[in-house]
Amino acid sequence: MSQHDNIEQQKKFGAAVQSGDFDQLADLVAADCVDHDPAPGQVAGPEGYADFFGQLRQAFPDMKIEPIHLVADDDNVAFAYTLTGTHQGPFMNVAPSGKTIKVRGMQISKFRDGKMVERWGSSDQLGILQQLGAA
Repeated sequence: MSQHDNIEQQKKFGAAVQSGDFDQLADLVAADCVDHDPAPGQVAGPEGYADFFGQLRQAFPDMKIEPIHLVADDDNVAFAYTLTGTHQGPFMNVAPSGKTIKVRGMQISKFRDGKMVERWGSSDQLGILQQLGAA
């Protein structure tokens, strides 16, 4: 796959996450995709991402992930992003507060044959908890 193809697949992944249309993830993520930074209890593959982002969307239904900087090669897409949202559901044992959050994160996705096969990522979870008044 080319850089362009991988970027397009990453954009489709982001669109599925933002829209909540997690059925699309089966076409974008390999069943045995390895997440090097999984959420607690996250299973491999598209199901794990659907569960994780589903929970995040329940906590922050207006969640928006805005890529800030993106670089790619023939196998990988790396990007920095800003995550914003309003806390309207439970998040990491914190009851809904109505507070808004804005944090940064980074992700590297490795692609093979048009599907994500590995992921490394880091989001500012402490920053989220601080903005919610829980840390």
